[in-house]
Amino acid sequence: MTHREKSKVRFNVEFLKEALEFLMYGAQWKSVNWRSDCTWKSPQLLAVVALLWAWGDEKRVVDRLATSRRIASEMYTQCQLVANSFQAFMKLLIRWSANGIVPEIKSVLQRRMCEEFAELMKIGKYIIMAIDGSRIGLPHTKSCENGFSVKRHKKKAKRKKYRNKSAEKKSNTVTMWITTLWHCGTGLPWNWRLGPSDSSERSHWMEMLNELESPILFVGDAGFVGYECAKAVLAAGHQTLIRIGSNVKLLKGLCHAKISEDLVFLWPQKAASRQELPLVFRLVVCHNGKYPVYLLTSVLSQNELSDSEVIAVYKRRWGIELFYRNLKQTFGKHKLQCRTPETAYVEMTWSFLGLWCMALYALKQIHAKRESPSRLSFAKLIRAFQRMMRDFMLPVTKGAKLLELLQEAVIDEYERGSKTSRDFARKKHEHPPGPPIIKLANRKQIALSTQLFEQTLGKKGLTA
Repeated sequence: MTHREKSKVRFNVEFLKEALEFLMYGAQWKSVNWRSDCTWKSPQLLAVVALLWAWGDEKRVVDRLATSRRIASEMYTQCQLVANSFQAFMKLLIRWSANGIVPEIKSVLQRRMCEEFAELMKIGKYIIMAIDGSRIGLPHTKSCENGFSVKRHKKKAKRKKYRNKSAEKKSNTVTMWITTLWHCGTGLPWNWRLGPSDSSERSHWMEMLNELESPILFVGDAGFVGYECAKAVLAAGHQTLIRIGSNVKLLKGLCHAKISEDLVFLWPQKAASRQELPLVFRLVVCHNGKYPVYLLTSVLSQNELSDSEVIAVYKRRWGIELFYRNLKQTFGKHKLQCRTPETAYVEMTWSFLGLWCMALYALKQIHAKRESPSRLSFAKLIRAFQRMMRDFMLPVTKGAKLLELLQEAVIDEYERGSKTSRDFARKKHEHPPGPPIIKLANRKQIALSTQLFEQTLGKKGLTA
């Protein structure tokens, strides 16, 4: 029996192990055909080391692996010491991350959210999720350029015309696109997709749509407007709340039924030529203090979602922007280190998963103290986990257990003043979206829409 086993002193590594066991409880690894002679004894051991690797604060990915390997060896002393080859570690992650390990951990985290925060899953009558995309920087290597840049499509790159050389250079930067589905009630991510720099966030949205079961109210900015996307979302039984601008054309007065004045129709010419039904939405206009904001929702009834509730729900969308700031700035993932497309995808996948795990475990602690999820401090929770990793061999000090540090991971209540007067270079000078183009339907459109509605919905037509 070792000295540690004889003594009653607890070490920081034990609290890290408790956190990982909570996060992975119930994971099934049946889909992973693990070789019996592999030095990594189980998929769970690989997942533990990968999460510790993502949590580490060392600058070099190789150093992070060395630290996470030592911590895992201390956690599971009965296991054989895992191999220390970074190339072998990355090959295993490339092989199994998307083919069993990450989907299983993701489903476990989603179940944890539903079990631990059942009262936070719905806001009013709806499960509300924000959808948005962002870019992650990559090393400017030839391999990454061929895997992520627009230049990889040589014919497409030649056809496209740019305003100037600066715009062309910006479009050809080597970046990874990430689209996140973010749960507004808990402030935690729910799903994500990765792709090259010219990926479509709407395509990513449609991919994640197939993995959702419960009816969702999706909240998005002006980048998620489109007839095909809205049609797919409504057909799947979900609802949308999207900000729109002057690039959207809407119709009024398509049906002869007595409908509300705030109802509008999205019916592009291509959809009309295919004799597809127009989509019915409610237009809500509010003002943010500087300019009007135009919101389009598929929830038609004011009794189900009033105008004030529509505005309040859309305000919650700002949380996904804060999440991206925490991922890229606070967690330091604004630019990845891995230099090939395969390893870059692995690094981003486990970085995203690692931040999700830390935030979920921290939210559990502050939720027990009746704190709001909006007060969760990502900076403090990241420091708490990284402190445990740096001092994993040291005995815990009074008041510095992982749970105690996470219970204090809340944003202070100090009200800060306006930051608009700070003197620094502002690169973004984006104009706000203008008002949508709304036209009255002509006789031909009214006749066709009435015919289509009668064929689909019966002669009762559409009523508000």
